[in-house]
Amino acid sequence: MAQWTAFPYVGDYVFDVDSVRKNWARLHAGDAEPLPQDINVLQAWALFHSGEFQKAMDMGLRIGGAGLTVANKAACIYATYLEKKEKARLDLFMEVARRAGAQAEKDPGNVNAHYWQAYALGRYSQGISVAKALAQGLGTKVKGSLENVIKLEPNHADAHIALGTFHAEVIDKVGSLIGSMTYGAKKDTGLRLFQEALKLNFDSVIGMIEYANAMLMLEGDKMMGDATRLYRKAAATHPMDATERLDVEMARVELED
Repeated sequence: MAQWTAFPYVGDYVFDVDSVRKNWARLHAGDAEPLPQDINVLQAWALFHSGEFQKAMDMGLRIGGAGLTVANKAACIYATYLEKKEKARLDLFMEVARRAGAQAEKDPGNVNAHYWQAYALGRYSQGISVAKALAQGLGTKVKGSLENVIKLEPNHADAHIALGTFHAEVIDKVGSLIGSMTYGAKKDTGLRLFQEALKLNFDSVIGMIEYANAMLMLEGDKMMGDATRLYRKAAATHPMDATERLDVEMARVELED
């Protein structure tokens, strides 16, 4: 496997097993992942939260079981924010989608197996174009998986964010009428999902960013003021770990644009 691009703020977030365990509720407020009892899984999470994404993925794959969730999240976060080559990024998303899909089949009650499959397919869809992904039936699969996650775990804030993004992007690409009739995408539902997500995890930087993006897609320039306020709040957040730092930096880029 090729060497991954390093997290650019290495050393700013240093976690070990004890600090991950101590801060678990805050670190995993978005994905509702249960606190692992296996110290090796906790060590893999410590690598992840420190920004050692490739090491976290490799360790999670070696552990298997609960370690696969670490591996899938590490690969997705890396591919979303740090991988520069489009083909490599898309390949990573498809690897996660296949791995998480197999995990979900084996363990249907594993909420984050369903979630990371949906997340990976959603990001892959953005990469190939939402319109093309919809034509391939990926949108329906993503929507169904995320709805299943929320059914299994109503407090999964990140699934609310991802499903809200689905509604917004479908309407943005194909319009309200076709979006509603063909894909079940609705503006009010999308916006409500973001509101619910930020009630569940009010510190979610990515929630603020995606909500702001959705406002602009669904309501246009009349929501620029509200969207800008969300970007500013996200950009001013003190990051808890490496992933939040990447989110904060993305919010700052949005403000510059």
